[in-house]
Amino acid sequence: MAEAESLSRSSGAETILDCISDGVITIDLDKRVTFLNRAMQTMLGYDVPDSGRLLACDVLIQSNICSSQDCVLERALRGERVSNFEAMVRRRDGIQMPVSINTDFLLDKEGKLIGLIEVIRDISLARELCAKTAEVSELKHRLGEQVQFDHIVGRSRLMQNIFAKLPAIAASKSTVLITGESGTGKELIAYALHAHSPRKHAPFVVVNGSSLSEGVLESELFGHVKGAFTDAYVDKPGRFEIANGGTIFLDEIGEMSLATQVKLLGVLERGRLERVGSNETISVDVRIVAATNRNLEAAVQEGRFREDLYYRIRVIPIVLPPLRDRADDIPLLVNHYREKFNREMGKHIGGLSPQSLTALEQYPFPGNIRELQNVMEHAFVCCEEPTIQFEHLPDDLQRYYWEHREWNDTESLQAIERQAICRALDKSGWHFKEASQQLGIGRSTLWRKVKQFDIKQEL
Repeated sequence: MAEAESLSRSSGAETILDCISDGVITIDLDKRVTFLNRAMQTMLGYDVPDSGRLLACDVLIQSNICSSQDCVLERALRGERVSNFEAMVRRRDGIQMPVSINTDFLLDKEGKLIGLIEVIRDISLARELCAKTAEVSELKHRLGEQVQFDHIVGRSRLMQNIFAKLPAIAASKSTVLITGESGTGKELIAYALHAHSPRKHAPFVVVNGSSLSEGVLESELFGHVKGAFTDAYVDKPGRFEIANGGTIFLDEIGEMSLATQVKLLGVLERGRLERVGSNETISVDVRIVAATNRNLEAAVQEGRFREDLYYRIRVIPIVLPPLRDRADDIPLLVNHYREKFNREMGKHIGGLSPQSLTALEQYPFPGNIRELQNVMEHAFVCCEEPTIQFEHLPDDLQRYYWEHREWNDTESLQAIERQAICRALDKSGWHFKEASQQLGIGRSTLWRKVKQFDIKQEL
């Protein structure tokens, strides 16, 4: 004890050890702490013990190796020194902290073991950096597996064909027309083309042709000068000027009037425009990416869309498939949104039940990827469990599942009927009137079926 006690009382030794950034602690053979330097005090959140009061090491330093064969003091008694041994230590505030431990023996003048000195280093930051590195590595691996372009998820053959073309399209200056149903991700493709193009450091400007009236749309696209119309109090640049050097995304281009189409064609052909109310010509260098959910060929035939403009914007066509034609991508998209909503909502949902995933895979998703995202958000809001269950999905999707499910030969009609009754009762809180309405049967029939199948309410 003399050597350890001498160290604990020596002001010179304490001063030196207090200058060390790692924690230093000495322990006698009775597992009592005899010294604790300032770094160790800060690390644990405890005050240094009074010189006259020795604390048990497993009280002061609550580690996952205490009372185990990995206890460093027990190993010292067996003649072992510890080098870079990783363990977990519990701080005063309850937080578990990863540490690296190095030890050496404390000996008296005769060379007899009287205690142990530990040098403890906080490695939480190193662990965090390693975790981040692993996370990035895993992300790169997943991106490779899923054949992603930017944040667009898909490994179906249809999406792989599109991904294969996108880098070359992004590097070009050609005008692109993206067609597809609403919710298929047309704006996401447009932004990905811009973000991977030589224009990526210039503006990406979005204009929705269906959200603005004809007069307002023309002013938004080409700008106006002061006094051009009522409320035009100052000169205003248009979206083409703002996008100069970059990319302009003309969403729902099929909704633009013929008059606006004429002016747009002029910008495409000459690279020049005039603000509303002005005769001054302004030159712009803008790449155009257009999109529509309409059949522009039919609109041309009907005289609602200019043929010359159609072929001018359709230099490179990209057709996005609806989600129902790329069902192979649904599990990937589901996982993508699971990770997204876990981050946003602070939840830790690990996955979906088999029945839930089957319901999603067989649903036609008329709203495409946007609808799938909304379905997943609905499920996350309703789910307070580790796994999303079938009942967490929206009602209309549940109904579609039951109406269109292909039953296995091994499932009896009675089993199907019993399952449907249990669902209706659970959903209605065992209110028979409501449950019978859901099932489309009378209350007396429901009572009889409950007795027949021996269905009992779980308390």
